[in-house]
Amino acid sequence: MANHPNRAAAPRWPSPAAAEIAAARTAAGLTQREAADLVMSSLRSWEEWEAGRTRMPPVAWAWFSEKAPARGAGA
Repeated sequence: MANHPNRAAAPRWPSPAAAEIAAARTAAGLTQREAADLVMSSLRSWEEWEAGRTRMPPVAWAWFSEKAPARGAGA
């Protein structure tokens, strides 16, 4: 299905790299469990994203990026 229109273009919002996910979580001062809860995901999914075994959905990354700084700042 290489000719399918949705497969032709690169994703508009690429998934973050595993190292980027782990670094952002650490910078926010969150455990993997807390980070997973923040984006309403399972701990297992978060572990898989940080390990690079699966890709984090761009919407989850956007949500984490928006919510994590406020959480890390003591909000």
